Amino acid sequence: MSPLLPSRRSALRAFGGIGAVVLGASACGPGDDLLSTSGNQDTAAEGLRMGAEWESHARTFMSWPALDSVWAEDLPYVREDIARIARAIGEYEYVVMMARPQQVKAAQKACGRDVEVIELPVDDLWARDTVPVFVEQGGKVTGVDLNFNGWGNKQTHTNDGKVGRTLLAEYDIPRRRAPFVAEGGSFEPDGEGTLLITESSIVNDNRNRGKNRDQIEAEIKKTLGVKKVIWLKGVRGQDITDAHVDSLVRFTAPGVVLLDRAHPDTPADSWSRAADQAKAVLSEATDAQGRRFEVIDLPQPDLYEITGEGDDFVSTYANFYIANDSVFMPKFGDRKADKRAKSILQEHFPKRDIVPVAIDTIASGGGGIHCSTHDQPGKPVD
Repeated sequence: MSPLLPSRRSALRAFGGIGAVVLGASACGPGDDLLSTSGNQDTAAEGLRMGAEWESHARTFMSWPALDSVWAEDLPYVREDIARIARAIGEYEYVVMMARPQQVKAAQKACGRDVEVIELPVDDLWARDTVPVFVEQGGKVTGVDLNFNGWGNKQTHTNDGKVGRTLLAEYDIPRRRAPFVAEGGSFEPDGEGTLLITESSIVNDNRNRGKNRDQIEAEIKKTLGVKKVIWLKGVRGQDITDAHVDSLVRFTAPGVVLLDRAHPDTPADSWSRAADQAKAVLSEATDAQGRRFEVIDLPQPDLYEITGEGDDFVSTYANFYIANDSVFMPKFGDRKADKRAKSILQEHFPKRDIVPVAIDTIASGGGGIHCSTHDQPGKPVD
């Protein structure tokens, strides 16, 4: 793997000058159902709910990476990682892999028969951010298109920007368009009305120019049906996502969170300071039900012991994915740390299988298992 791999956690050395297609929330196209934020917020969101990841899934959506302009010589290796994740999840629930028409055959061969590969043009593997988030109301599921714009126009993702419309149409799922720009990795819900967000990833002019935090919070509450938003500072400009919450802190149950913590031998940086700030906020906060948070550290591996490489390697275990009867965690090669992380996850998900998966190329490219998957709530597909 190339140590110069342009990644989601880098400043995009190779792509900083490329303009992205702007898919913000400022204009509607034909057929858009743009969620209004006017009127009474409580009435509009009555019965609307954003579920937790540990609830039943109908299926998992994933994307087959297509851009050799991003991955260069590592494209075959990142595809191996994606196929490995898809096969592993396919043992527990239905997996749908989106792929460009000319790449469907190769993707199907790599992923095996437990994964359905569909023709749907995509650019890269980050399904967490490109697939709409799902809300439920009156027993019906709706996809909320978050207007993906390449993480604040840092990369061009022409096809990925259309996934919200095309994928929901493919599965006949109602679509609504959010009045703000965000990505799925921006949000961490507990299923009981609480939502964790890093301020750096959404209260940002590259997504929501001219809107302040209070305005965005009001829109989020009405759009997703959450009752309380807890804002964490995050980190601006240090990675392409502007520090998504799903690599920092994750719910394991209402009122219980796992917080990413750097290995003791890792020098303090902006990420560790963000973790410290998040812990301070959560230690004083209460959730939508009035509970105080239990905050458990989830230590990273020793960077001298991992099998991956690259300046932008994402070594957090927090980017795990909860599927039906299972939890998928990264395996980094530091045996002691991998075992410790698995033990912590098993303690918090005692009735689920904890499945470690090697993802060195994905991690070198700035992401993890959660970044590359997106759950659809509902009764499992047979």
